[in-house]
This record gives sequence, C-alpha cells and structure tokens, in this order.
Amino acid sequence: MFLDDFATEYGLGKNKRVLLVIDQAGWHTSHSLKIPQGLDLIYLPAKSPELQPAEGLWPLTNEVVANSSPLSLDELEELLVFRCQQLMKQHDLIQGLTCFHWWPQTRAVQL
Repeated sequence: MFLDDFATEYGLGKNKRVLLVIDQAGWHTSHSLKIPQGLDLIYLPAKSPELQPAEGLWPLTNEVVANSSPLSLDELEELLVFRCQQLMKQHDLIQGLTCFHWWPQTRAVQL
C-alpha cells in the first residue's frame, strides 16, 4: 500500500521514475510485494547499515515518541507524520546525516 501511495503522491509512471534504494529486510524482498510503474528498487548488500542513509535518521524520528504514550496507532502515526514533515524542510540537517563522504557528489533532485 505504501509504495502505491508514494507513486501516486509523486506522479510516478511511464514518464517519471524514481530509484528507491532499500535494504534487504524481509518485508522489502517479499514475493508478494507489488511495485508500481515508475518505481524501481535497488537493494543494498545484506548486513550493510553503513550504506543505508536512513540509519542516521532514526534518532530524529524516534525523539518525537521517546517520552510519549500515544493512545492509538492513529495518534502515533500523526506524531510521526508531523515529525517527518518537519524534517523534510530541514535539507541541510538531512543531507549532513545521509550524504556520506565516500559518495560521489551529485545534485539533489527535488520530487
């Protein structure tokens, strides 16, 4: 469901494509996973968290729920969505945590 929502949100399809780099967690490699048109998955080598840029973002997403007790999954989702929306506006912070020094310098593409 998430991948369909992602593809719809960013207008992916035949003429607009996104490469999504992900790890090999079981839910990412399931044979029942349906990948929408316009989205291509690139898998990182197994057990390589140093290559996974998102690993550095967990502390930023976790801090919003660390000392709270959401009463429902909806409330938890609301907290996390709000935090992610805030983080999406902090380009320098995210780039500093996710752009490793050994990666080639590239220009970021805004979706």
